[in-house]
Amino acid sequence: MKCTDIGEQLMDMATGSPAPAQVEEHLRACAACAERLTSLRQTMNLLDEWQAPEPSPYFHSRLAARVREAETGPRGWLAWLRKPALAGALAALLFVAGMLIGPSQTALQPVTTIATSQPQPGTAVGDLQDLEKNHEIFSNFDMLDDLSADQPQSANP
Repeated sequence: MKCTDIGEQLMDMATGSPAPAQVEEHLRACAACAERLTSLRQTMNLLDEWQAPEPSPYFHSRLAARVREAETGPRGWLAWLRKPALAGALAALLFVAGMLIGPSQTALQPVTTIATSQPQPGTAVGDLQDLEKNHEIFSNFDMLDDLSADQPQSANP
């Protein structure tokens, strides 16, 4: 038998269970496993002797006061939100609802159009619209020079 095979049986033997014959033979031949069994038995004896400390005399009265306080705590319509599981479930539900409703609502909304009122001349928008309407005239700068040469220059008094 190997040392790794008798690991569980050593714990049983440390608590007082009888050992099978194969384990007994292995313990006689293997000093490491015999020492391990001795160490486990000493640990179990120490645990048997150990006693848990008594709580303080005021422990039970303080515990009872906290239980009463928790039972008579605030009971509003939002008091259930103080429970983390319910608050998390509500947040997840709102997130999923937002993901399901959100995209479909934006897809169904009508596209707003820009007002088609005439821009005033001399503004940037008005000048751009004039350029688009009269593209042929403004694309040839020689024609513009001809237009300005044909117009008489007025003298300022």
